[in-house]
Amino acid sequence: MKFDIVNLDAKTVGSIELADSVFGVDVRKDILARVIQWQLDKRRQGTHKTKDVGEVSGSGTKPFKQKGTGRARQGYKRAPQMYHGGVVFGPVVRSHAYGLTKKLRALAMRVALSMKAKDGKLFILDDMTVAKPNTKAMQQSFTNNGWNSVLFVGGETVDENFALSARNIVNVDVLPAQGANVYDIVRRDVLVLSKDAVAQLEGRLK
Repeated sequence: MKFDIVNLDAKTVGSIELADSVFGVDVRKDILARVIQWQLDKRRQGTHKTKDVGEVSGSGTKPFKQKGTGRARQGYKRAPQMYHGGVVFGPVVRSHAYGLTKKLRALAMRVALSMKAKDGKLFILDDMTVAKPNTKAMQQSFTNNGWNSVLFVGGETVDENFALSARNIVNVDVLPAQGANVYDIVRRDVLVLSKDAVAQLEGRLK
């Protein structure tokens, strides 16, 4: 498929041919949901913890005698039903990460890129470099292009001045091509790729 190449002044400066096998596959939202959930689960710290019966303070003696008190019989002070007793089946420190095949992850990336292309939310940027950091000028460029929530994906590295200019603008993310992922693509309304990013993504996903 043929796509226009734009610049930061919202002008069309050329065109580029995008691979249908990467930017033109069928949109599978179920695949996107699986991979996004996998990414979010990997990020979880898993440091939540409660104390079970063997960890709470207190002795193992009976709180009162078995008979004659008129109360329900109790075995020991740390039982879950007792005040300050242990927690039954509470959370423990663990990793929430699990495996997902490379084939499925690559498919999800192709689906995410294709979804942006079909929705008209994909733009190819001619040059992702600026002479010097200037957040005000960068914000104006985004306004001219109608980009309010946008992810920029550069080549192997991101121009430092471009990253400095964009980092304080709300709802704007800048990543190198190697860091492009399904979650960040989907969470932003617009996806902007540099020409280098297109080449690297096609080489990775074809």
